[in-house]
Amino acid sequence: MLSKNKFNIVFTVTNDLSFDRRMIRICSTLQSSGFNVKLIGRKLKSSQEIVQQNFQQIRLNCFFESGKLFYLEYNIRLFFYLLFSRKMDGLCAIDLDTIAPIVVVGKWKKSKLIYDAHELFHEVPEVVSRPRIQKFWKKWGAQFIPKVDLAYTVGERLAIYFSENYNIPFKTIRNVPFRRNEKIEYNPKKKIILYQGMINEGRGVKEMIDAIENFPSYQFWIAGIGDLFESLKAYAQKLNYSDRIKFLGFIQPEKLPELTAQASIGINLLENKGLSYYYSLANKTFDYLQAGIPSIQMNFPEYQSLQESYNCFLLIPELSKNAISEVLAEIEENDDKLLSIHKAAIMAAKDLHWEKESIKLIELYKGLFKL
Repeated sequence: MLSKNKFNIVFTVTNDLSFDRRMIRICSTLQSSGFNVKLIGRKLKSSQEIVQQNFQQIRLNCFFESGKLFYLEYNIRLFFYLLFSRKMDGLCAIDLDTIAPIVVVGKWKKSKLIYDAHELFHEVPEVVSRPRIQKFWKKWGAQFIPKVDLAYTVGERLAIYFSENYNIPFKTIRNVPFRRNEKIEYNPKKKIILYQGMINEGRGVKEMIDAIENFPSYQFWIAGIGDLFESLKAYAQKLNYSDRIKFLGFIQPEKLPELTAQASIGINLLENKGLSYYYSLANKTFDYLQAGIPSIQMNFPEYQSLQESYNCFLLIPELSKNAISEVLAEIEENDDKLLSIHKAAIMAAKDLHWEKESIKLIELYKGLFKL
């Protein structure tokens, strides 16, 4: 049992909190387990009204919304917000872009320092292609990550990388959804391919748009927003098959499972451009499993490992129109194969869900505060 004097934990992100399902799960789980939890993000001009949760949510207003000036402004605002806040027992930075205020203020206030790495920040495609920026984030990580008291990330491969490079132990808390208990009806003849997530560089959305040109029986639904949303939407509109491509925009997290269940195939396609993608274990992968739909994944280490255990994916060796076309040709008229993978996905979903993963999360935080 936790004491009546609850421990206060603050989590910090740079997004607007609306679509960060991992943080909603983590914060709500810890709040329900007896901690007082606050999640801090930022408010954008395009931000929707915040959805109330069982934990406190704060959004900081910033003049800049992107680029170096945004990161500088947000970190300064976050620093002063934390500095003038009441005592915080634990401060958790989500990725490198909020870690400096956490460490500086946390050391001053004698708070426990926590690092939750959603990705390998200096190895994402947007950073890998800019050597000076990459060098900066490498030094930033080396400066601050070794100072934390607890560190964890989303997959085993990333945990190994972080542990070896920063000389502190990293645990794994996978980014898995809640268990779906309702009966799953799957129809491979619907021919709906779904992508859900951020529409950013190296996510395979354009390659899938190109690939379905030769598969007229398929529709491609794109649920999400991001840096390439408008340009890809314009690109699709120029094509003579654009009526089969639907840009659905941002979907509220609580509505996403219903949408996912309508698809016959999910995709999680990543360009092998940087170790962050190569070692990734995306939350959408587990969303597809919980919906019982087959999905096309990259033949990267984490997905290989799950495939060896459950045989629940279709793996492709590279992100290209040809590789996607080959797997679509293989399954286009092969309902038996899709039904077999559907059954395997249902079996995998029984193991890979938040109700099980959250137990490890609670144990980490209880251990940190010696409860």
